[in-house]
Order: sequence, then structure tokens, then C-alpha cells
Amino acid sequence: MIAVIDYGAGNLRSVMHALHHLGERDVTLIRSAADTATLRRAQRIILPGVGSFGAALKQLRATGITAALRAALLGGCPYLGICLGMQFLFAGSEEDPSVPGLGLIGGTVRRFSATPTHPVPHMGWNQLHRARPSPLLNGVSDESYVYFVHSYYCSPADETDALLTTDYGGPFCSAIQRDHLFAVQFHPEKSQRIGLQILANFLEWRG
Repeated sequence: MIAVIDYGAGNLRSVMHALHHLGERDVTLIRSAADTATLRRAQRIILPGVGSFGAALKQLRATGITAALRAALLGGCPYLGICLGMQFLFAGSEEDPSVPGLGLIGGTVRRFSATPTHPVPHMGWNQLHRARPSPLLNGVSDESYVYFVHSYYCSPADETDALLTTDYGGPFCSAIQRDHLFAVQFHPEKSQRIGLQILANFLEWRG
């Protein structure tokens, strides 16, 4: 069973459509503490997110599932974070320093510096560059294009956590993987064939 976290601000329709397109039918939305037992049974967890770091994390914590989510991730359940779902893994963000992240990946989330040639937010199609190999990138060639919408990027304390980088006025980490934790700053559900390939790889991944 695939658990998709719904805290009231994720881009769920596109994600659910992509999962169904890939033939995945056993998908359950996790919305509140009443779903905690279901979350514990999940074989995979997907957390899509849009909006601001602080407000979104407060909404997530208000659902009452944060402790169960952290326990599942610490227990080894494969996880895919999308956009804010990637940023949530870190200790915190410059967007709202008063709100702590989940703290499962060392490092922080930083804001892009806007320039005339690189406005903020970073929005549109951009290329991926492999930092290292992974089964999660099977069928994804280097310099493939995916779709981004974000003003902040993740800066891992351990560079080996970076799986993909992208250039936007300089390189930034656009995907991470540490063991069973996988997260992307771009939107695979909006990235056509490449995005579907990445989602399919996550669904098939066995570690």
C-alpha cells in the first residue's frame, strides 16, 4: 500500500493521477491521527507539498500524524518527498527559522539570490545532473529536463546525500537519497515522461 500524505496543501490531484497512470491502485490518503494505523502499514510513503515551509509544517503537525510519520521513516519505510516534502526532511529553512523541520537529513533550506538573469522563484523546465548513480534514476539520462517551481533549495550538510543537481545561477541540490529516504525539489507529477519514470522507479525500488 502506498500512503500519500494529505495535510491540506499538497498537489495531490496530479500526484494521484500519475500513480494511477502507472497502474498503482492501492493508494491511501493519510489525513489525520485517525489514519495512524494505516500509515504504519504503508509499504511506501509519498509526501507532496506546495506553499511556504513554516505554514505547511504547522498544517502537517496539526494533522497529528507527524510522530507516526517520523517513526515510519526512521523504521526504514521508503519515502518520496516532493518539493516541500523534500525540504521538510531538513533541520529548518531560511523561509521561517522559527519552525523546525523533521531533522532527518542534516543541513538547511536556503533562499535563492535573485538576479536579473535568474529571478526568484525558479520556475519552469531545467536540467538534472547526476551526482551519483542510483536505481531510482534508471531510464533517466543525464541532463534530462523536469519542471520546477520554488524559491528555496536544500543544502545538505553531507554532500553525499545529493543525488541530483541543477544549475540556476550556480549548482544546487535538486534531489537527495539517503538509504530509503528519497526526495526531489522538482515536480515529477508535472514532468511528463521523465517524471513518470522517476515515480515508477520509486514504486519498484527494493533497496
